[in-house]
Amino acid sequence: MNSIYLVMAELKTQPTTVSVQDFIASLEDQNRRDDCHRLYAMMQSITGDNGTMWGPAIAGFGTYHYKGKSGREGDWFVCGFSPRKQNLTLYLTGGFTQHEELLAKLGKHKISGGSCLYIKRLSDVNLEVLTELVRASFENTSSQS
Repeated sequence: MNSIYLVMAELKTQPTTVSVQDFIASLEDQNRRDDCHRLYAMMQSITGDNGTMWGPAIAGFGTYHYKGKSGREGDWFVCGFSPRKQNLTLYLTGGFTQHEELLAKLGKHKISGGSCLYIKRLSDVNLEVLTELVRASFENTSSQS
């Protein structure tokens, strides 16, 4: 009798030992570095976590264990950011449908998928509203863990 093994693909994006502060310091553009320092301080304050680099370019804060509808399980960061070429990408768990009022007050942004918020620079958005979005995402995910 032949046995069939189903192997779940391991996530490519894994935590690393690189410090978030070292990663930010390595960014060439001063404005991007400044924005990332502000995001770092905001997310560190909200989560109480010093952050972990996930892969080469994502700073993640806090962790939670998830189990998807497919049965796939794993650990992931609760919120994070990445200074991509075109935009600052913020990763906020829980999606955005429950935050339509905040998004309307945020300023210039785009959203994609269930958890990606794209902004060109922090000066394009209301930082108080952004802080509230990050806080709501963190509190919602933390209360479900």
